[in-house]
Amino acid sequence: MRMRIVAAALAVSVVAGAAEAATVAVSADRLLDVASGKYVDKPLVVITDGRIAAVEHQGDMVPAGAARVDLPGVTLLPGLIDMHVHLTSSPLFSGYNYLEFTDSFWPIIATRHARDTLEAGFTTVRNVGSDNYEDVGLKQAIDGGFIPGPRIVPAAYAIGSTGGHCDSTYFPPSMKQKGDAVIDSPDEGRRMVRQMHKYGAEVIKICATGGVFSHGDTPGAQQLTLDEIKAIVDEAHRTDMKVAAHAHGAAGIKAAILGGVDTIEHASLVDDEGIRLAVQHGSYFGMDIYNTDYTQAEGKKNGVLEANLQKDRDIGEIQRQNFKKALKAGVKMIFSSDAGIYPHGTNARQFSTMVRYGATPLQAIQTATITAAEALNRAKDVGQATPGHYGDLMGVKGDPLVDVSVLEHPVFVMKGGEVVKHP
Repeated sequence: MRMRIVAAALAVSVVAGAAEAATVAVSADRLLDVASGKYVDKPLVVITDGRIAAVEHQGDMVPAGAARVDLPGVTLLPGLIDMHVHLTSSPLFSGYNYLEFTDSFWPIIATRHARDTLEAGFTTVRNVGSDNYEDVGLKQAIDGGFIPGPRIVPAAYAIGSTGGHCDSTYFPPSMKQKGDAVIDSPDEGRRMVRQMHKYGAEVIKICATGGVFSHGDTPGAQQLTLDEIKAIVDEAHRTDMKVAAHAHGAAGIKAAILGGVDTIEHASLVDDEGIRLAVQHGSYFGMDIYNTDYTQAEGKKNGVLEANLQKDRDIGEIQRQNFKKALKAGVKMIFSSDAGIYPHGTNARQFSTMVRYGATPLQAIQTATITAAEALNRAKDVGQATPGHYGDLMGVKGDPLVDVSVLEHPVFVMKGGEVVKHP
Protein backbone atom coordinates (compact mmCIF):
# COMPACT_ATOMS: atom_id res chain seq x y z
CA MET A 1 0.00 0.00 0.00
CA ARG A 2 2.82 2.39 0.93
CA MET A 3 4.53 1.73 -2.42
CA ARG A 4 1.31 2.45 -4.28
CA ILE A 5 0.88 5.75 -2.48
CA VAL A 6 4.46 6.75 -3.27
CA ALA A 7 4.03 5.76 -6.92
CA ALA A 8 0.81 7.75 -7.17
CA ALA A 9 2.47 10.78 -5.57
CA LEU A 10 5.39 10.54 -8.00
CA ALA A 11 3.00 10.34 -10.95
CA VAL A 12 1.15 13.43 -9.75
CA SER A 13 4.41 15.32 -9.25
CA VAL A 14 5.58 14.42 -12.76
CA VAL A 15 2.33 15.63 -14.29
CA ALA A 16 2.36 18.82 -12.21
CA GLY A 17 5.99 19.45 -13.13
CA ALA A 18 5.23 18.93 -16.79
CA ALA A 19 2.41 21.44 -16.58
CA GLU A 20 4.72 24.11 -15.19
CA ALA A 21 8.14 23.45 -16.76
CA ALA A 22 9.41 25.35 -19.79
CA THR A 23 10.85 22.09 -21.14
CA VAL A 24 9.18 18.69 -21.02
CA ALA A 25 10.56 15.36 -22.29
CA VAL A 26 7.93 12.75 -23.19
CA SER A 27 8.90 9.12 -23.77
CA ALA A 28 6.70 6.24 -24.94
CA ASP A 29 6.90 2.90 -26.71
CA ARG A 30 6.50 4.51 -30.13
CA LEU A 31 5.39 7.61 -32.01
CA LEU A 32 3.37 7.56 -35.23
CA ASP A 33 4.78 9.71 -38.03
CA VAL A 34 1.43 10.52 -39.64
CA ALA A 35 3.02 11.71 -42.89
CA SER A 36 4.87 8.46 -43.63
CA GLY A 37 2.71 6.04 -41.67
CA LYS A 38 5.82 4.67 -39.95
CA TYR A 39 6.57 4.37 -36.26
CA VAL A 40 9.47 5.94 -34.40
CA ASP A 41 10.41 3.36 -31.76
CA LYS A 42 11.26 4.48 -28.23
CA PRO A 43 10.84 8.19 -28.96
CA LEU A 44 11.82 11.04 -26.69
CA VAL A 45 9.80 14.14 -27.62
CA VAL A 46 11.33 17.32 -26.22
CA ILE A 47 8.94 20.27 -25.91
CA THR A 48 10.16 23.75 -25.03
CA ASP A 49 7.87 26.71 -24.42
CA GLY A 50 4.90 24.83 -25.83
CA ARG A 51 6.48 23.70 -29.10
CA ILE A 52 8.34 20.55 -30.08
CA ALA A 53 12.06 21.25 -30.06
CA ALA A 54 13.27 17.77 -31.02
CA VAL A 55 12.22 14.17 -31.51
CA GLU A 56 15.05 12.06 -30.15
CA HIS A 57 15.33 8.48 -28.90
CA GLN A 58 15.26 7.23 -25.35
CA GLY A 59 18.82 7.17 -24.00
CA ASP A 60 19.68 10.47 -25.67
CA MET A 61 20.53 13.36 -23.41
CA VAL A 62 17.55 15.05 -21.75
CA PRO A 63 17.86 18.84 -21.41
CA ALA A 64 18.81 19.96 -17.92
CA GLY A 65 15.82 20.87 -15.80
CA ALA A 66 13.32 19.21 -18.11
CA ALA A 67 10.27 17.57 -16.57
CA ARG A 68 9.86 13.92 -17.55
CA VAL A 69 6.67 12.19 -18.66
CA ASP A 70 7.27 8.47 -19.18
CA LEU A 71 4.54 6.45 -20.90
CA PRO A 72 5.45 2.75 -21.08
CA GLY A 73 3.16 0.73 -23.31
CA VAL A 74 1.76 3.84 -25.01
CA THR A 75 1.66 4.80 -28.70
CA LEU A 76 1.89 8.55 -29.30
CA LEU A 77 0.24 10.53 -32.10
CA PRO A 78 -0.10 14.25 -32.78
CA GLY A 79 -3.11 15.89 -31.16
CA LEU A 80 -6.15 15.34 -33.36
CA ILE A 81 -8.10 17.98 -35.31
CA ASP A 82 -11.88 17.99 -35.75
CA MET A 83 -12.90 20.36 -38.54
CA HIS A 84 -16.63 20.45 -37.77
CA VAL A 85 -17.93 20.80 -34.24
CA HIS A 86 -20.63 22.80 -32.47
CA LEU A 87 -19.35 23.20 -28.92
CA THR A 88 -22.28 25.39 -27.88
CA SER A 89 -24.83 22.75 -28.94
CA SER A 90 -25.89 19.51 -27.28
CA PRO A 91 -27.61 16.51 -28.87
CA LEU A 92 -29.58 16.06 -25.66
CA PHE A 93 -31.78 19.08 -26.46
CA SER A 94 -33.18 18.80 -29.97
CA GLY A 95 -36.31 19.94 -31.79
CA TYR A 96 -38.16 22.40 -29.55
CA ASN A 97 -36.62 21.10 -26.33
CA TYR A 98 -33.92 23.76 -26.34
CA LEU A 99 -36.58 26.40 -25.61
CA GLU A 100 -36.68 25.21 -22.01
CA PHE A 101 -33.32 26.93 -21.41
CA THR A 102 -32.29 30.57 -21.18
CA ASP A 103 -29.84 31.90 -23.77
CA SER A 104 -26.93 31.99 -21.33
CA PHE A 105 -27.25 28.24 -20.70
CA TRP A 106 -25.46 27.33 -23.94
CA PRO A 107 -22.06 29.01 -23.47
CA ILE A 108 -21.94 27.61 -19.94
CA ILE A 109 -22.40 23.98 -21.01
CA ALA A 110 -19.95 24.64 -23.84
CA THR A 111 -17.19 24.79 -21.23
CA ARG A 112 -17.92 21.14 -20.37
CA HIS A 113 -18.02 20.23 -24.05
CA ALA A 114 -14.65 21.90 -24.61
CA ARG A 115 -13.06 19.95 -21.76
CA ASP A 116 -14.54 16.65 -22.96
CA THR A 117 -13.28 17.31 -26.48
CA LEU A 118 -9.76 18.07 -25.30
CA GLU A 119 -9.62 15.01 -23.03
CA ALA A 120 -10.70 12.92 -26.03
CA GLY A 121 -7.44 13.86 -27.76
CA PHE A 122 -8.76 16.61 -30.03
CA THR A 123 -6.43 19.50 -29.33
CA THR A 124 -7.66 21.66 -32.23
CA VAL A 125 -11.21 22.15 -33.53
CA ARG A 126 -13.01 24.31 -36.03
CA ASN A 127 -16.32 25.48 -34.56
CA VAL A 128 -18.54 26.06 -37.58
CA GLY A 129 -21.48 28.04 -36.30
CA SER A 130 -22.79 29.33 -32.99
CA ASP A 131 -25.12 32.06 -31.77
CA ASN A 132 -24.14 35.30 -30.03
CA TYR A 133 -20.45 34.85 -30.92
CA GLU A 134 -20.30 32.23 -28.19
CA ASP A 135 -17.50 30.26 -29.85
CA VAL A 136 -15.37 33.42 -30.00
CA GLY A 137 -15.86 33.96 -26.28
CA LEU A 138 -15.14 30.30 -25.57
CA LYS A 139 -11.89 30.54 -27.52
CA GLN A 140 -10.90 33.65 -25.57
CA ALA A 141 -11.57 31.92 -22.23
CA ILE A 142 -9.51 28.88 -23.25
CA ASP A 143 -6.65 30.93 -24.68
CA GLY A 144 -6.63 33.01 -21.51
CA GLY A 145 -6.20 29.90 -19.37
CA PHE A 146 -9.51 30.28 -17.55
CA ILE A 147 -10.94 26.91 -18.69
CA PRO A 148 -9.50 23.81 -20.38
CA GLY A 149 -10.29 23.18 -24.01
CA PRO A 150 -8.88 22.71 -27.48
CA ARG A 151 -7.51 25.38 -29.78
CA ILE A 152 -10.64 26.79 -31.44
CA VAL A 153 -10.95 28.26 -34.93
CA PRO A 154 -14.35 30.01 -34.59
CA ALA A 155 -16.84 30.85 -37.33
CA ALA A 156 -19.34 32.76 -35.16
CA TYR A 157 -22.68 32.80 -37.05
CA ALA A 158 -23.18 30.63 -40.12
CA ILE A 159 -24.31 32.70 -43.10
CA GLY A 160 -27.43 31.59 -44.98
CA SER A 161 -30.43 32.76 -46.97
CA THR A 162 -33.91 33.75 -45.83
CA GLY A 163 -35.86 30.59 -45.05
CA GLY A 164 -32.75 28.44 -45.42
CA HIS A 165 -30.93 26.01 -43.17
CA CYS A 166 -29.17 28.83 -41.31
CA ASP A 167 -32.29 30.91 -40.78
CA SER A 168 -34.74 30.43 -37.90
CA THR A 169 -37.48 28.31 -39.48
CA TYR A 170 -39.24 26.57 -36.61
CA PHE A 171 -41.72 29.35 -35.74
CA PRO A 172 -44.81 31.02 -37.28
CA PRO A 173 -44.75 34.59 -38.73
CA SER A 174 -46.20 36.04 -35.52
CA MET A 175 -42.94 35.15 -33.74
CA LYS A 176 -40.94 37.29 -36.19
CA GLN A 177 -37.90 35.04 -35.88
CA LYS A 178 -35.01 35.64 -38.25
CA GLY A 179 -31.47 34.31 -38.28
CA ASP A 180 -28.79 36.83 -37.34
CA ALA A 181 -26.64 36.10 -40.40
CA VAL A 182 -29.26 35.94 -43.16
CA ILE A 183 -28.29 37.43 -46.53
CA ASP A 184 -30.12 37.65 -49.85
CA SER A 185 -27.64 39.27 -52.23
CA PRO A 186 -23.92 39.26 -52.98
CA ASP A 187 -23.46 42.65 -51.31
CA GLU A 188 -25.22 41.47 -48.17
CA GLY A 189 -22.92 38.45 -48.20
CA ARG A 190 -19.84 40.68 -48.29
CA ARG A 191 -21.17 42.81 -45.44
CA MET A 192 -21.87 39.74 -43.32
CA VAL A 193 -18.33 38.41 -43.83
CA ARG A 194 -16.98 41.76 -42.65
CA GLN A 195 -19.23 41.62 -39.60
CA MET A 196 -18.11 38.10 -38.68
CA HIS A 197 -14.47 39.11 -39.10
CA LYS A 198 -15.02 42.26 -37.02
CA TYR A 199 -16.28 40.25 -34.06
CA GLY A 200 -13.69 37.49 -34.04
CA ALA A 201 -14.49 34.85 -36.66
CA GLU A 202 -11.43 33.12 -38.10
CA VAL A 203 -13.29 31.03 -40.68
CA ILE A 204 -16.53 31.69 -42.55
CA LYS A 205 -19.33 29.11 -42.61
CA ILE A 206 -22.10 29.29 -45.21
CA CYS A 207 -25.21 27.20 -45.74
CA ALA A 208 -25.32 26.48 -49.46
CA THR A 209 -28.15 23.93 -49.26
CA GLY A 210 -30.96 22.73 -47.05
CA GLY A 211 -30.25 20.55 -44.07
CA VAL A 212 -31.28 17.55 -42.02
CA PHE A 213 -32.05 19.36 -38.75
CA SER A 214 -33.71 22.47 -40.18
CA HIS A 215 -37.47 22.76 -40.69
CA GLY A 216 -39.36 23.11 -43.95
CA ASP A 217 -36.53 22.45 -46.40
CA THR A 218 -34.82 19.49 -48.03
CA PRO A 219 -31.11 18.67 -47.81
CA GLY A 220 -30.72 18.60 -51.57
CA ALA A 221 -32.08 22.07 -52.30
CA GLN A 222 -29.58 24.80 -53.19
CA GLN A 223 -30.14 27.93 -51.05
CA LEU A 224 -27.35 30.37 -51.94
CA THR A 225 -26.74 31.46 -55.52
CA LEU A 226 -23.37 31.10 -57.20
CA ASP A 227 -22.97 34.89 -57.24
CA GLU A 228 -23.66 35.08 -53.49
CA ILE A 229 -21.16 32.31 -52.79
CA LYS A 230 -18.51 33.97 -54.95
CA ALA A 231 -18.94 37.30 -53.16
CA ILE A 232 -18.67 35.67 -49.73
CA VAL A 233 -15.59 33.68 -50.71
CA ASP A 234 -13.90 36.67 -52.33
CA GLU A 235 -14.43 38.81 -49.23
CA ALA A 236 -13.30 36.04 -46.87
CA HIS A 237 -10.17 35.24 -48.86
CA ARG A 238 -9.35 38.94 -49.01
CA THR A 239 -9.05 38.87 -45.23
CA ASP A 240 -7.16 35.54 -45.30
CA MET A 241 -10.09 33.49 -43.99
CA LYS A 242 -11.08 30.09 -45.33
CA VAL A 243 -14.70 29.26 -46.16
CA ALA A 244 -16.62 26.11 -45.21
CA ALA A 245 -19.92 25.30 -46.90
CA HIS A 246 -22.71 23.23 -45.41
CA ALA A 247 -23.75 21.48 -48.62
CA HIS A 248 -25.73 18.24 -48.87
CA GLY A 249 -27.21 18.55 -52.38
CA ALA A 250 -25.36 17.97 -55.65
CA ALA A 251 -26.17 21.38 -57.17
CA GLY A 252 -25.15 23.28 -54.03
CA ILE A 253 -21.92 21.29 -53.75
CA LYS A 254 -20.95 22.14 -57.31
CA ALA A 255 -21.85 25.81 -56.83
CA ALA A 256 -19.72 25.92 -53.68
CA ILE A 257 -16.74 24.36 -55.44
CA LEU A 258 -17.07 26.66 -58.46
CA GLY A 259 -17.49 29.60 -56.09
CA GLY A 260 -14.10 28.87 -54.52
CA VAL A 261 -15.23 27.41 -51.17
CA ASP A 262 -12.35 25.66 -49.40
CA THR A 263 -14.13 22.81 -47.57
CA ILE A 264 -17.43 21.15 -48.38
CA GLU A 265 -19.22 19.92 -45.26
CA HIS A 266 -21.46 16.83 -45.40
CA ALA A 267 -21.35 16.39 -49.23
CA SER A 268 -24.05 13.75 -48.76
CA LEU A 269 -25.67 13.76 -52.20
CA VAL A 270 -22.61 14.59 -54.28
CA ASP A 271 -22.71 13.31 -57.86
CA ASP A 272 -19.91 12.18 -60.14
CA GLU A 273 -19.44 15.68 -61.58
CA GLY A 274 -19.14 17.11 -58.08
CA ILE A 275 -16.47 14.58 -57.21
CA ARG A 276 -14.60 15.40 -60.40
CA LEU A 277 -14.78 19.12 -59.65
CA ALA A 278 -13.54 18.58 -56.10
CA VAL A 279 -10.48 16.73 -57.36
CA GLN A 280 -9.88 19.32 -60.08
CA HIS A 281 -10.17 22.32 -57.74
CA GLY A 282 -8.45 20.73 -54.74
CA SER A 283 -11.53 21.11 -52.54
CA TYR A 284 -11.73 19.23 -49.26
CA PHE A 285 -14.71 17.09 -48.23
CA GLY A 286 -15.67 16.85 -44.56
CA MET A 287 -18.20 14.02 -44.48
CA ASP A 288 -19.80 13.32 -41.09
CA ILE A 289 -20.56 9.67 -41.72
CA TYR A 290 -20.89 8.38 -38.15
CA ASN A 291 -23.54 10.57 -36.55
CA THR A 292 -26.52 8.90 -38.26
CA ASP A 293 -25.96 5.93 -35.95
CA TYR A 294 -26.38 8.14 -32.89
CA THR A 295 -29.30 10.15 -34.26
CA GLN A 296 -31.30 7.08 -35.21
CA ALA A 297 -30.63 5.42 -31.85
CA GLU A 298 -31.11 8.41 -29.53
CA GLY A 299 -32.67 11.23 -31.54
CA LYS A 300 -36.34 10.61 -30.78
CA LYS A 301 -35.63 10.48 -27.04
CA ASN A 302 -33.71 13.75 -27.33
CA GLY A 303 -36.57 15.55 -29.08
CA VAL A 304 -35.55 15.31 -32.74
CA LEU A 305 -38.71 15.74 -34.82
CA GLU A 306 -39.85 12.79 -36.94
CA ALA A 307 -39.46 14.81 -40.15
CA ASN A 308 -35.80 15.38 -39.31
CA LEU A 309 -35.26 11.74 -38.36
CA GLN A 310 -36.70 10.76 -41.73
CA LYS A 311 -34.38 13.12 -43.60
CA ASP A 312 -31.48 11.58 -41.70
CA ARG A 313 -32.61 8.08 -42.65
CA ASP A 314 -33.03 9.08 -46.27
CA ILE A 315 -29.49 10.31 -46.83
CA GLY A 316 -27.39 8.46 -44.23
CA GLU A 317 -26.35 5.45 -46.26
CA ILE A 318 -26.15 7.48 -49.49
CA GLN A 319 -23.64 9.78 -47.81
CA ARG A 320 -21.54 6.83 -46.67
CA GLN A 321 -21.43 5.29 -50.12
CA ASN A 322 -20.49 8.67 -51.60
CA PHE A 323 -17.71 8.98 -49.03
CA LYS A 324 -16.35 5.69 -50.31
CA LYS A 325 -16.63 6.85 -53.91
CA ALA A 326 -15.05 10.27 -53.31
CA LEU A 327 -12.19 8.79 -51.29
CA LYS A 328 -11.43 6.32 -54.07
CA ALA A 329 -11.48 9.14 -56.63
CA GLY A 330 -8.84 11.06 -54.69
CA VAL A 331 -10.87 13.82 -53.05
CA LYS A 332 -8.97 15.28 -50.09
CA MET A 333 -10.80 14.24 -46.92
CA ILE A 334 -10.85 16.07 -43.57
CA PHE A 335 -12.20 14.79 -40.27
CA SER A 336 -15.56 16.52 -39.70
CA SER A 337 -17.61 14.83 -36.99
CA ASP A 338 -20.45 17.36 -36.50
CA ALA A 339 -20.08 16.79 -32.75
CA GLY A 340 -23.02 18.47 -31.10
CA ILE A 341 -25.24 16.24 -33.22
CA TYR A 342 -23.70 13.44 -31.16
CA PRO A 343 -21.99 13.84 -27.77
CA HIS A 344 -18.83 15.90 -27.47
CA GLY A 345 -15.86 13.84 -26.38
CA THR A 346 -16.96 10.87 -28.49
CA ASN A 347 -15.75 12.49 -31.74
CA ALA A 348 -13.35 9.61 -32.46
CA ARG A 349 -16.18 7.15 -33.04
CA GLN A 350 -16.16 8.31 -36.64
CA PHE A 351 -12.75 6.76 -37.37
CA SER A 352 -14.11 3.21 -37.37
CA THR A 353 -16.95 4.23 -39.68
CA MET A 354 -14.45 5.76 -42.10
CA VAL A 355 -12.47 2.52 -42.14
CA ARG A 356 -15.64 0.48 -42.61
CA TYR A 357 -16.42 2.55 -45.71
CA GLY A 358 -13.10 2.27 -47.45
CA ALA A 359 -10.41 4.29 -45.66
CA THR A 360 -7.29 2.64 -44.32
CA PRO A 361 -6.58 3.40 -40.65
CA LEU A 362 -3.72 5.66 -41.73
CA GLN A 363 -5.94 7.55 -44.19
CA ALA A 364 -8.53 8.05 -41.45
CA ILE A 365 -5.87 9.35 -39.04
CA GLN A 366 -4.44 11.67 -41.69
CA THR A 367 -7.86 13.32 -42.15
CA ALA A 368 -7.59 14.47 -38.52
CA THR A 369 -3.92 15.44 -38.63
CA ILE A 370 -1.88 16.52 -41.66
CA THR A 371 -4.78 16.99 -44.09
CA ALA A 372 -6.90 18.90 -41.58
CA ALA A 373 -3.93 21.13 -40.70
CA GLU A 374 -3.39 21.86 -44.37
CA ALA A 375 -7.07 22.75 -44.86
CA LEU A 376 -6.86 25.10 -41.86
CA ASN A 377 -3.75 26.72 -43.35
CA ARG A 378 -1.99 25.95 -40.06
CA ALA A 379 0.25 23.09 -41.12
CA LYS A 380 3.26 24.71 -39.45
CA ASP A 381 1.52 24.66 -36.07
CA VAL A 382 -0.65 21.53 -35.78
CA GLY A 383 -1.19 18.13 -37.35
CA GLN A 384 2.25 16.58 -36.82
CA ALA A 385 4.55 15.75 -33.93
CA THR A 386 7.72 17.16 -35.46
CA PRO A 387 10.03 20.05 -34.48
CA GLY A 388 8.35 23.44 -34.71
CA HIS A 389 4.82 22.19 -34.15
CA TYR A 390 2.87 22.76 -30.98
CA GLY A 391 3.50 20.19 -28.26
CA ASP A 392 0.10 18.60 -28.86
CA LEU A 393 0.15 14.84 -28.29
CA MET A 394 -2.25 12.02 -27.56
CA GLY A 395 -1.40 8.52 -26.43
CA VAL A 396 -3.28 5.24 -26.79
CA LYS A 397 -2.82 1.63 -25.79
CA GLY A 398 -2.58 -0.60 -28.83
CA ASP A 399 -1.83 -0.03 -32.49
CA PRO A 400 -4.13 2.47 -34.25
CA LEU A 401 -2.86 1.30 -37.64
CA VAL A 402 -4.31 -2.12 -36.87
CA ASP A 403 -7.36 -1.12 -34.81
CA VAL A 404 -8.33 2.51 -35.30
CA SER A 405 -10.98 2.24 -32.57
CA VAL A 406 -8.23 2.58 -29.92
CA LEU A 407 -8.37 6.31 -30.71
CA GLU A 408 -11.72 6.38 -28.91
CA HIS A 409 -9.95 5.77 -25.59
CA PRO A 410 -6.84 7.94 -25.23
CA VAL A 411 -4.86 7.42 -22.03
CA PHE A 412 -2.68 10.51 -22.45
CA VAL A 413 -3.34 13.98 -23.84
CA MET A 414 -0.99 16.96 -23.94
CA LYS A 415 -1.69 20.42 -25.35
CA GLY A 416 1.14 22.88 -25.85
CA GLY A 417 3.43 20.90 -23.57
CA GLU A 418 0.94 20.79 -20.71
CA VAL A 419 -0.45 17.45 -19.55
CA VAL A 420 -4.23 17.27 -19.82
CA LYS A 421 -4.74 13.56 -19.23
CA HIS A 422 -2.34 10.94 -17.89
CA PRO A 423 -2.61 7.15 -17.38
